[in-house]
Amino acid sequence: MTTTLRSEVVVAENFTGISEFLLVGFSSLGEIQLVLFVVFLFLYLVILSGNATIISVIRSDQSLHTPMYFFLGILSTSETFYTFVILPKMLINLLSVARTISFTCCAIQMFFFLGFAITNCLLLGVMGYDRYAAICHPLHYPILMSWQVCGKLAAGCGISGFLASLTVVNLVFSLPFCSANRVNHYFCDISPVIRLACTNTDVHEFVIFICGVLVLVVPFFFICVSYLCILRTIMKIPSAEGKRKAFSTCASHLTVVVVHYGCASFIYLRPTADYVSNKDRLVTVTYTIVTPLLNPIVYSLRNKDVQLAIRKALGKKGSLKPFD
Repeated sequence: MTTTLRSEVVVAENFTGISEFLLVGFSSLGEIQLVLFVVFLFLYLVILSGNATIISVIRSDQSLHTPMYFFLGILSTSETFYTFVILPKMLINLLSVARTISFTCCAIQMFFFLGFAITNCLLLGVMGYDRYAAICHPLHYPILMSWQVCGKLAAGCGISGFLASLTVVNLVFSLPFCSANRVNHYFCDISPVIRLACTNTDVHEFVIFICGVLVLVVPFFFICVSYLCILRTIMKIPSAEGKRKAFSTCASHLTVVVVHYGCASFIYLRPTADYVSNKDRLVTVTYTIVTPLLNPIVYSLRNKDVQLAIRKALGKKGSLKPFD
């Protein structure tokens, strides 16, 4: 009787929970963290300025008021907030000894990170459908992608993204957490946090995996089908110039899709037990920093419409001379 009572007390003590997590991040790299701070700060500023440029150019240039650039503007906005959720805290931790984050703030960070990340995945799927409608059904394109339809698709991406995020975060943080609080990552991601739970997480992980399949595999499959139809249509275009122009409108989107879905699938479409901190952290840096950086660079370097709009905007600024 006494032994049973003692074991119940021990269990009760172990499940009292924790008030904060310790983000290990890059702490094992010592003085190299200062170099990483400078590099990541520079990349973060480039991301902010690049996406801000894309958004402002799309808003100001009438020639870019089309569904494709409407979704690109929303994607740039989403990625700006997406990086804001992760990078400022990471930069602070690179210079700080205390790398703690409260239990509530960890849940909030994961909610917004996943919300914007899933929204980005869905937006890329919608952008693939937009290219399919423009190339395969040009005569019906104004109806298929009317502004009303575009607004509903954009709203659907955002609502679906944050509902899926809420589901996942609720699954993760409904688990009991005991004394272990060292998150082997630079932000509150699913795998590093769920590994700290002091109970069996198989059911939770399976549901999270299903969510991952729905938000990654399904849109990616949809994009692949869209591009197969696009490829078949392009092959029927008689002129080489026509084929080149059609391909050029898809190249930027395809580049972003491959990097974004490739990295995200590597991290989230596998069991938590397979999480390998150093390699996964490198891949995570790719989709939290490189992908948001890639979006404005790819669309500004490869897209002639955006290039022309930027030149026009710079030309207008250059032509504004002060009065004598």
